[in-house]
Parts: sequence; structure tokens; C-alpha cells
Amino acid sequence: MDQMANPMDKLNGYYFEDLEVGMTDVFAKTVTEADIVLFAGISGDTNPVHLNEEFASATMFKGRIAHGILSASFISTVIGTKLPGPGCIYVSQALRFKAPVKAGDTVQAHCTITNLIPEKKFIELKTQCLVAGKVVVDGEAMIMVPSRAK
Repeated sequence: MDQMANPMDKLNGYYFEDLEVGMTDVFAKTVTEADIVLFAGISGDTNPVHLNEEFASATMFKGRIAHGILSASFISTVIGTKLPGPGCIYVSQALRFKAPVKAGDTVQAHCTITNLIPEKKFIELKTQCLVAGKVVVDGEAMIMVPSRAK
């Protein structure tokens, strides 16, 4: 009888041994009014710049904006579902918020491997969120990736 592969392998994303510097992946989502309201409810961040048009209109943004961390959460989508994918562990993330995101904007989260750290089975990623080609969130992440060598 042939030896079967571990069924859990089907749930796993990339293994450390499969990764190379320069690999990249993307997730895109159009942010809706509902996303902003639901994120406020889930996070507890009810800052009126996100929820109150009258208040937000008097700010430098001239209207309501999405939570910056909502856009940044799309980076987590890439990491947890695509590159390196299921099974990895987020270790750290540095973020710089460069521009606002508003309801109706399509945010593209891009992650690119910039470094492999074999002794720890960690990767470093350049992480960015863009709207219409403009960087709205810029950062770097450190991710622990499963290895085939147990």
C-alpha cells in the first residue's frame, strides 16, 4: 500500500523550503460603508472621523475615512491565506499610514518576501496597501513559516 501524505498538508500554505526572496501576492477589496461600521463595532473604535459625516467634514479629510487598521488587515489576509498562507504565524508588523481610505475605494494589499531567515524559519515581507496606485499603508512584517523538517 502506498504511503499517504499527511492530510494536514492540504490545509497548509507554503513551507519555508518553498519560499524565495521576491515572491509576491496580492489581495484586493473595495471598502464599503458597512465594512467601516462593522469594523467600528468589532474593534470598539468609534472615533467620529469614521462614523459621523458632520464631524468628519470639518477635519482635514473633508469627510469620513476608514480605519487605517482596516486597510492594514488586508495585509493579514495575504499572509494568512496566500503568501505564505495557512499555517504561518504573524510575529511582527510595522506600519506607516500615508493617506486616507474612504468608502468606495478599492484597497490592494501587496506582500513581497525580502529576506529568508533559515535558522528561525522566519521570512521578512515588504507590505503595502495601495488605492489607485497610491500607497496608503507602508510597512514590513516578520512571519514564522512551517518547515517540512519537523
